[in-house]
Amino acid sequence: MKMLIGSAAAGLLFASVAFGAVSPQEAARLGQELTPLGGEKAGNADGTIPAWTGGLKSPADAGFPNYHNGEHYGDPFASDKPLFTITAANLSQYAAKLSEGQKALFKTYPDYKMIVYPTHRSGASPEHVYEATKRNATTAKLVADGNGFTGALGGAPFPIPKSGVEVYWNHVTRWRGLAAALEVGQAPMTAGGGYTLVKFKEEFYFQYYQPGMTEAALNNILLFFTQETTAPARLAGDELLVQETLDQAREGRRAWVYNPGQRRVLRAPNVAFDNPGTASDNLRTNDQFDMYNGSPQRYEWKLIGKKELYVPYNAYRLQDGKLKYSDLLKKNHMNQDFARYELHRVWVVDSTLKPGQSHIYSRRTLYVDEDSWQILVVDCYDTRGQLWRVQEGHAMNYYNLPSLWDALELVMDLTNGRYLAVGLQSEEHGSYDFDIKRTPADYLPSTLERRGIR
Repeated sequence: MKMLIGSAAAGLLFASVAFGAVSPQEAARLGQELTPLGGEKAGNADGTIPAWTGGLKSPADAGFPNYHNGEHYGDPFASDKPLFTITAANLSQYAAKLSEGQKALFKTYPDYKMIVYPTHRSGASPEHVYEATKRNATTAKLVADGNGFTGALGGAPFPIPKSGVEVYWNHVTRWRGLAAALEVGQAPMTAGGGYTLVKFKEEFYFQYYQPGMTEAALNNILLFFTQETTAPARLAGDELLVQETLDQAREGRRAWVYNPGQRRVLRAPNVAFDNPGTASDNLRTNDQFDMYNGSPQRYEWKLIGKKELYVPYNAYRLQDGKLKYSDLLKKNHMNQDFARYELHRVWVVDSTLKPGQSHIYSRRTLYVDEDSWQILVVDCYDTRGQLWRVQEGHAMNYYNLPSLWDALELVMDLTNGRYLAVGLQSEEHGSYDFDIKRTPADYLPSTLERRGIR
């Protein structure tokens, strides 16, 4: 009888982990002691992390009331002075609040440093996202093996997560507007500090957040994404279209490519998992774009808990229109004088490769911002279980939406002195255009061919 009772209790615990939805009483904590997205409103005990008071909800909140959509963003915290700088010499003093990958960067590159500034909890989202998140809390459920979810729209599906894969889906579905377009640069850095800049035009249409959307109308498509390569000349004209599915147990990602040499649109099943990312010189996998994306099916997910960590945050200088790529992109790692780190609470999630599955990473540890569900740091381990690469998402609040999202992503290889900079904005004509008008009809394979021919 004791064994049966124990088994039943364990089954109930597993069910809550597997299926996600929380009670109305738990959901009532959102907007009270928890932020509307599920973070802790209160600061920490010693005041080094302040309370969340709403974040930057508008350009006026940020001190730039005349900001116009598409411009580079002014820095609301430009007058802040550094608190201290972490170096290889004083690493032990701060090691408890660094990830294993971050600590490895100091040991690998003697000149590496992290300049730490006062913490500003600038993350914010619109009220309609908060309202939907609270509704989702009591209705969202994971599908088989956590490879998708149902019962949620328009906000974080699992604001009070009980499992690691729920945190992952919160990241994948975090608010980034209804649609957006951006011209960006990507730099695959050599060990000697050289690079050939790759340039893209990118668009996305976030169907999950469209007003009046229903789960049936989604047709299992979370978002649409296109990427056109515009430079260098040998790659110009290549096009990628992705239709990202919500329930990937039912149907995996749909992707197509257009090559101007062949003048044909081809299905691209390899745009997933550990196949090399576009023009990345094998420095990132497809599922490392946007820090971590796609199906979680190859990994076991474990929610470790929360931790205070020095993370890249409020990274407005990295998209400043005055910053030159040549000043930022240096040998072995970017010029850390332009990086800003702050102390924040993060969710810690381990994803470990399942037996019988294949991937170049046997394990990835994610550090996820409590105020936005943005992944800020990832430690990546090779098939021998050794630290291999470290990802950083240098985030900032795009305060005209508002949304906390990356200004720049880095994938740094600890074994060969190389790294990849993804999403460079400062030398482009501006930042995200969040006013573009699109429909799902703009993201069909036939439209991809027309884009390539024009």
